[in-house]
Amino acid sequence: MKFGGALLLVMALAARAHADDVYVVDHPDADWWLSGQVNAISQAQPGFHSPYQGANSLRPDDHWETSYVATVYASYRVLTWTAIVVAPESAGGDGLSTALGLAGFTNLDVVRNPTLGPTPYIGRAFLEQIIPIGDARVAADRSPLHNFRELPRRRVEIRAGKLSTVDVFDQNNVGTDSHLQFMNWAIDNNGAYDYAADTRGYSLGATVEYIEPTWAVRFGELLMPTVANGIDYDTDLANARGENLELEGRVRIAGHPGIARLLGYRNLARMGSYDEAIAIYNLDPTAPPDITATRVKGRQKVGVGLNVEQELAGDVRVFARVGWSDGNNESFAYTEIDNTLLAGADVRLGPLAGKLGAAVVSDGLSVLHRDYLADGGRGFLLGDGRLHYGREDIGEAYYTVRPYRGVSPAVDVQVIDHPGYNTDRGPVIVGSLRLHVEI
Repeated sequence: MKFGGALLLVMALAARAHADDVYVVDHPDADWWLSGQVNAISQAQPGFHSPYQGANSLRPDDHWETSYVATVYASYRVLTWTAIVVAPESAGGDGLSTALGLAGFTNLDVVRNPTLGPTPYIGRAFLEQIIPIGDARVAADRSPLHNFRELPRRRVEIRAGKLSTVDVFDQNNVGTDSHLQFMNWAIDNNGAYDYAADTRGYSLGATVEYIEPTWAVRFGELLMPTVANGIDYDTDLANARGENLELEGRVRIAGHPGIARLLGYRNLARMGSYDEAIAIYNLDPTAPPDITATRVKGRQKVGVGLNVEQELAGDVRVFARVGWSDGNNESFAYTEIDNTLLAGADVRLGPLAGKLGAAVVSDGLSVLHRDYLADGGRGFLLGDGRLHYGREDIGEAYYTVRPYRGVSPAVDVQVIDHPGYNTDRGPVIVGSLRLHVEI
């Protein structure tokens, strides 16, 4: 395959490695920033046990798919503490089974509506405003989304425009970046966090953070899609919005840094009700229940999450997430997970040896959600036509190296037990190759 050949070529450049350089080219220390990235993931899945399947099932036959995301980042510091960020993007290719059949899908880069195609779009376009609290300053590393050489030690950060909710909330230094770390979207994010987003993962809104050296608090209001997994935003703010609140605390244990983040969210949207869909089905079971027929504006979903990371030694870090949402109304924006429990770690092996990471996650559904699927109902990701329920358990391990500055190839393997929460199907093994380039 072309992708595999490119991976081997990159690894052959190891003798010329510059492991401390993030980008292929140097970026001048200026008020402006211009960079790009390409992330290509090729995944293969051998066949697995499947006595039946439905319209939204993971395909049980041997197949493979390749996806890519290409982004250009442009930023300009208008004033000392004011910057504008614009990031046009293109996402192409496809995911296994068109990204259907798994709650914890194997590739976070995949756009869950393949009809959108690779047509370029604006992923992010926002204004970032820093408000200093006091005179103390700390050094900062400039990056595509944060174009500041230094930051106030105590400050308020405001972002407004088009952005990703998880650019700000549920961040984790060990498990957030699908381009250099894990690929599964139940590991890189809290699966029970049905955060406001369109099908590409972005929203319109504003976030405000107050940051102290040892703690922070952040709040965000963002738009929900008009329908589950939709591309258009619902501007009826009285009945549709995503509210997010997160508290963060920083500690040092035996001299090693750690962070804990407690998240709460409430979504309002035109959601369907699992209970109502099941009740209609029980009156007339000639057709499967259809949650889209029960949608009413202003319905809500609430959830909480705990996200922790801790350095154990200079090169070893661990992380964990716990998440819960009420699961009464339909999964709407991220994935079909109502509760989740995750633990993992990474080990930095040295400048040329790269980094190794491993994690396990167990995801579950509310009683109403599982009964709806068992009756033959479909969500925007799941629907085997019937269901013998069991938790969807996933293990993932990756190995990423940087053989040349700005170039990071990786290998990855994922094992999924009970795909789509169905003990009648699986287990599934997915192997992946990834090539990430930062320019």
